[in-house]
Amino acid sequence: MSIFKRLFRIGNAYVNKGAELFEKPIMMTEQGIRDLKNDLNKSLTGLAEIKALSIRAKGEINENTSRAEDYEQKAMLLIQKAENGQIDAAEADRLATEALIKKQEAEENIVRAKSEKTHLDEQIAKMDVNIKRLRQEISKAENELKALKARVTVANATTKLNKQLANVDTDGTMAMIERMKEKAIQKEALAESYGEIANEAKSVDEEIDKALGDTERESASDALAALKAKMKGGNS
Repeated sequence: MSIFKRLFRIGNAYVNKGAELFEKPIMMTEQGIRDLKNDLNKSLTGLAEIKALSIRAKGEINENTSRAEDYEQKAMLLIQKAENGQIDAAEADRLATEALIKKQEAEENIVRAKSEKTHLDEQIAKMDVNIKRLRQEISKAENELKALKARVTVANATTKLNKQLANVDTDGTMAMIERMKEKAIQKEALAESYGEIANEAKSVDEEIDKALGDTERESASDALAALKAKMKGGNS
C-alpha cells in the first residue's frame, strides 16, 4: 500500500471526527506530493544524464566503426602500393601492420562502447518504468488530495450548519409563533364581533323604519277615506 493510500484512509477516519482534525492528513499528503515531485525531478535529471551517455556511446560506436574501416582501407592501399612497386615492401608491411593495429583498437572500442550502451539502455528502460510509475503515483495522490479537500469543504459546511441549528431557539420561536397566532385569532374574533354589532344595529334601524313606515301608510289611508267622504258629501 502506497503512502498516499494510507494517508487517504487516515483522512477518511479523521473526517468523521471533525473537519479541523482533517487538516493534518491533508498537510501530510501535500508534503508527500512535494517529496514525490522532487524525486521525479531528480529522476528526470538522472535519466537525461544516462541518455546523454548512451548517445555518446552510440557516437563512439559510429566513430570507431568508421576508423576501423578507414584503417583497413589504408592497410589494403599500402599493400597494393608495395605490390605495384610504389613503396618499399618492408615499409609497406610495417605501415600496414600499424594500420591494422589501429583498426583492432577501433574494433575493441566498438565492443566496449556497445557493451556500455547496452548497459545504459537497460538502465534507461528501468528508469522509464520507475518514472512512469512515479508520475502515476503523483497524479493519483493529487486526485485523492482533491477528494480530501472536497470532503473537508462538505464537513466544514455541515459543521457550520449544525452549529447554527444548535443555536436556534426552537422553543422560543414556536412560542412566539403561537402568541402571534393567538393574537391573530383574537383580532379575527374582534372583527367578527364588530360585524355582528353592526348587523344588529342595522336590523334595529330597519325595524324602526318599517314600523314608522306602516304608521304613515295608515295615516295616509285614513286621510284618503276622509277625503272621499268629504267629496261624496259635497256632491250630495
